[in-house]
Amino acid sequence: MPINRNRCYACDRGVAFGNNVSHANNKTRRIWKPNLQVVRVVIDGRIQRVKVCVRCLHAGKVQRAPRGAVVA
Repeated sequence: MPINRNRCYACDRGVAFGNNVSHANNKTRRIWKPNLQVVRVVIDGRIQRVKVCVRCLHAGKVQRAPRGAVVA
């Protein structure tokens, strides 16, 4: 999986679209981006760098690689 996607590796969360709504009820398009971090995770016994949202990191949905571990 490419690392430069704007999607979470664990939950596939991506960009959300909507409107800014002013006090005068003017509407302009806007986007919400997920809080993605590039982390080293263990996938099938190998260490890979992937983008994971902070929500999944806190929930423990991915196992981070230990510091100083060598990429196989």
